[in-house]
Amino acid sequence: MTEGTTSAVDTAAETGAGAAESTIARLEHEGDIAADYLEGLLDIADLDGDIDMDVEGDRALVSIVSEGPDRALQRLVGQDGEVLEALQELTRLAVHRETGERSRLMLDIAGFRARKRTELATLGADAAAKVKTSGERVKLRPMTPFERKVVHDAVAAAGLRSESEGEEPQRCVVVLPA
Repeated sequence: MTEGTTSAVDTAAETGAGAAESTIARLEHEGDIAADYLEGLLDIADLDGDIDMDVEGDRALVSIVSEGPDRALQRLVGQDGEVLEALQELTRLAVHRETGERSRLMLDIAGFRARKRTELATLGADAAAKVKTSGERVKLRPMTPFERKVVHDAVAAAGLRSESEGEEPQRCVVVLPA
């Protein structure tokens, strides 16, 4: 090739890089909208908290954290994360209202989801070990979509297959033998 010409591979690589940058920019914009919405909510509720934003994979991650004890923020988590789930949906709606596009944003408050993710990964790994030992399928308790995703990932990392069965809100993960 001569100087000044580009190959199809170069063009495709540039297009792919541009698409990745565009996706990251879009997710960062979602995070900014969510942060503004949540800051307003914290002001209304007269709660102190800092908002952190990150991008992981194909979703924006927004966290409300506190430097002091997390007791005040625990009200925004609720029992077993029920209030957190509702706030996440409201935040997604706020993003949708601004962008016109569906958001897969993930909200964490006071580290609840991070702790839950660790517990669920352990649950998935333990269930996979039990299936490997017994050769029998293991059915876990009903879980939210977030919880099931974490368990499915842990089971896959252990080299086994899993599937979800049942109807919401009783949908659960079943770990299958190899």
